[in-house]
Amino acid sequence: MQAASLQNKSDRIMARWMRSSFMGRCIQCLALVKWIPVIFVILVVAWSYYAYVVVYCIVILEGKVLSQVLFIILYHLIGGLFMWSYYRTIFTPPGQVPAAFHLSPTALDRLTQASSKDEKGAILAEAAEGLPIRCRNYDGLVRYCEVCQVIKPDRAHHCSVCTRCVLKMDHHCPWVNNCVNFMNYKYFILFMFYAFIFCIYVSLSVLPDFIVFWAKEDQKHRGLKIHVIFLFFVGIMFALSLSFLLFYHMFLVARNRTTLEAFREPILIDGPNKRAFDIGILNNIMQVFGPDILCCFFPTHTALGDGTSFPARHGNRVSYESITPARSHSPVSETQIPMPEDPCRRSDGDFAFYPPGNCNGDLAFHPHGNSKLSDIV
Repeated sequence: MQAASLQNKSDRIMARWMRSSFMGRCIQCLALVKWIPVIFVILVVAWSYYAYVVVYCIVILEGKVLSQVLFIILYHLIGGLFMWSYYRTIFTPPGQVPAAFHLSPTALDRLTQASSKDEKGAILAEAAEGLPIRCRNYDGLVRYCEVCQVIKPDRAHHCSVCTRCVLKMDHHCPWVNNCVNFMNYKYFILFMFYAFIFCIYVSLSVLPDFIVFWAKEDQKHRGLKIHVIFLFFVGIMFALSLSFLLFYHMFLVARNRTTLEAFREPILIDGPNKRAFDIGILNNIMQVFGPDILCCFFPTHTALGDGTSFPARHGNRVSYESITPARSHSPVSETQIPMPEDPCRRSDGDFAFYPPGNCNGDLAFHPHGNSKLSDIV
């Protein structure tokens, strides 16, 4: 009897181990599958390197030294910026929701035991007191993630693929196997921009020889012309695809919206507002790319703020929370606007985020001091 009991226990342990082992292998396989789009992009770029640098520049353009040198330098320059931006987009972590947004054990216990929606809303409102929170859910309550057990910062959403709450989440992109979010949005834009320029450059530079090969007037490079023909068509195809995505995201940057916000408008304390975070085209762009023009073109972190609080509209007015890496998430008054800490800050003066009171009502970044808010039209 005892031996049978031990055997049954052993069988249960073995079955549990096999299930966990099977699930573990499935999870590993799924993780590998997610990398297939990234591997595909890398293979296409590797082939383009061989086809353009080796076949086209070195073999087909043999004897045209100036063209060879110029084409190879431009290819490596544009391609290097493209792959650098792609690397930063892929491997930049989505970032963590700050500890201030996590519920205390006491508040978590009370929330778990709460039986009504109103009671849960009151507990969350109390826990969110002092946090720079303006966004609400459809019920008008403080947004709360039951999976991560955190109060969601403004514009943050839970990603089921990354299994975490992501700051200023735009979307989960399979082509980079990562969430496009506050931490890597600039890199994502630059990746698309340089990829678009890269495709256009390759296609236009091989165009003269493509026309010759297509007309079958060159018999010397018969076996190699297929690479040039494919370079042109693949470059044009990817350039067209990227152009739609790039211009759409530039539109979103100019309007200070994420992809999620474009399809589902943010709900603030005073109700839904599609232009909730639109603070003028120039300021919207600077919020993503930073105030330094030179740094805008390199995949380095220059975004303003910490990803948890953003200037937001209330009707035709803009109110501000701290857009600096906060030490304590206490609200900032509407007449006191903080100085953003930026890695590309110039030595000739700090940049403050405040409205200049110009005639068209747009906001702008200006050096020195604070200012009062003005109406936006």
